[in-house]
Amino acid sequence: MNQAEKAKAFGALHQKGNPVVLYNIWDAGTGKAVSDAGAKALATGSWSVAAAQGYADGEKIPLEALVATVRSITAANDLPLSVDFEGAYSTDKAGAAANAARLIDAGAVGINFEDQVVGGSGLHPIDKQAARICAIREMAEAKGIPFFINARTDLFLKFSDPDRHVPLVDEAIERAAAYEEAGASGFFAPGLSNQDLIRRVCEAVTLPVNIMMRQGVPDVKTLAKLGVGRVSYGPGPYRAMMEKLKEAAEAVFAAAGQA
Repeated sequence: MNQAEKAKAFGALHQKGNPVVLYNIWDAGTGKAVSDAGAKALATGSWSVAAAQGYADGEKIPLEALVATVRSITAANDLPLSVDFEGAYSTDKAGAAANAARLIDAGAVGINFEDQVVGGSGLHPIDKQAARICAIREMAEAKGIPFFINARTDLFLKFSDPDRHVPLVDEAIERAAAYEEAGASGFFAPGLSNQDLIRRVCEAVTLPVNIMMRQGVPDVKTLAKLGVGRVSYGPGPYRAMMEKLKEAAEAVFAAAGQA
């Protein structure tokens, strides 16, 4: 498949009630491992990609290094790749579109694009975030790529207590509608874990809804019944793998009498 065909196939994987499962990767090697495990598509996690190269999350990894990582993943694997692009490394719409174009040129077929102010506080106003989404959509259409823009809201991540999520749902639904009108392909609500609230969002939002697996989140089968269209794992795979690596190294050093 060419890139446009991959992008179309990736979009088709998102079905409400039959979610595509994305076990997040951070380089070409992990992409191959997840592909060999039976993945239908690949997706990076920003926290993982940054940590793997010694950077903190929050657009601390240079854009050039991120683009090089994307290029190496797509060169080594034929599966569609979505990139966690945080805030697109720009607060204005022209910069966001230009930076997203670099990912398309590197072989990506989609992005996660968040509405929080990276490195600042709070969320971008709905109209400003919608304008950035629209600019990215127009750029992708000019390139002939049905780019999957997974519009992420950070509303729920701002409050770790699930009991504080109830009054945020209306704004999340409002943001989803605005982002869809601007050209978003999916709606990502990381941090949301309450089953009733997930169902409410899925019923109100026409875009496929993405939920991130973390402690307290229902299992994939339950999420499917709630109407979720995409399930991802964020930094979980990286953290689990690094813990196993550390344990294995400790065992080697202990056996060698170096612990």
